[in-house]
Amino acid sequence: MHSSDSTFIIVGGGIAGLCAAIGLAKVGIEAHVYESAIELKGIGAGFGLAANAMQALEHLGLKDEIVPIGHYLASYNVLDQKGNILVEPDTRSISQKYQQDNFAIHRADLHQFLLSKIPNGQVHLGKRAVSFEREGEDIQVYFADGSHVRGQALLIADGVHSALRQQLIPGSAPRYSGYTCWRATIDNSSIQLSKGTETWGSKGRFGMTPLVNNRIYWYACINAEAQNPVLKNWKTKELLDNFKDYHVPIPTILSETKDSELIANDIIDIEPLQQLAFDNILLLGDAGHATTPNLGQGACQAIEDVAVLVDELQTSASVNLAFQGFEKRRLDRVNYICNTSWRIGKIAQWENPFLIGMRNFGMKIMPNRMKQQQLNKLLSVDFMQINRNEDTRI
Repeated sequence: MHSSDSTFIIVGGGIAGLCAAIGLAKVGIEAHVYESAIELKGIGAGFGLAANAMQALEHLGLKDEIVPIGHYLASYNVLDQKGNILVEPDTRSISQKYQQDNFAIHRADLHQFLLSKIPNGQVHLGKRAVSFEREGEDIQVYFADGSHVRGQALLIADGVHSALRQQLIPGSAPRYSGYTCWRATIDNSSIQLSKGTETWGSKGRFGMTPLVNNRIYWYACINAEAQNPVLKNWKTKELLDNFKDYHVPIPTILSETKDSELIANDIIDIEPLQQLAFDNILLLGDAGHATTPNLGQGACQAIEDVAVLVDELQTSASVNLAFQGFEKRRLDRVNYICNTSWRIGKIAQWENPFLIGMRNFGMKIMPNRMKQQQLNKLLSVDFMQINRNEDTRI
């Protein structure tokens, strides 16, 4: 497509939105990002950049600069609450197949890096998008402050709660997973954590991984009703009491976490959609396929989105055809990940002792090749080639 006269509106300044602005610039498309927050500081804690995300970042020309701000993950085992290994994924062979490694990174570090790649004046803060309308071939977006902006195309990347998605697809409100989560990033000086793990136990899950600059990112998931009034007030004392019988260093990590460092959220996603492209409007990242975090693929899929979108824009005859091509290449993959992650979360959160015993026994005796099947389907597929055909080419 000819891009010199195209102006894109990107609603949302998260990972998907910022990556999109960077990717569009590489193909000569001017894009402006409109973010509801008054300060862009990457709220959250850590997350994984798996090998597939690193491949996508390489397509976008960003990988080499991101590697130094990420922590290399040689492994990420699943344990029982006594510390016994349930699953030991062969991530090394996957990395070799992809020729990419797996990393953990702090959200604020990645946000700061991505923001540094976007020219001044192209990110607009304090702009909460509330609606849009079509005006001829253009799109007009309206903001809560009464302002509006017009462009040739709209990328909706404002997350799981996106008002614009719900305007496009009524009934696409977030759905609650059945468990809530606490996260924090703390100092690693005394604990000296060197490996990432996730523990499945009778009182919830606990994950932890080292980050750069001698930090630890941890998270804890506990079954609860949505917006549970009791758990909403839990601090480190209550979390420590809940996980006190879990293996080391979980109790130590909690005891060294300050209440002020806690971030608490119910875990939500959106039910898989049947459409991502609507002529010159496209859903990106969590706005189009928010997933529970059980595969560590939320941010990874947002970055994949952008790599595929840039490829389509480079090779398609128009924006609308590029968006159609994007949907063909992405919809099945993101829906598979959403559904699989939902199922894993339900199994991982089992509390019944009998079911836990059966699950753990089955996971221990399962042949490694069977344990690897899901990881292979997720990471060893070249996502850039999925449904890549000539239908939308020039």
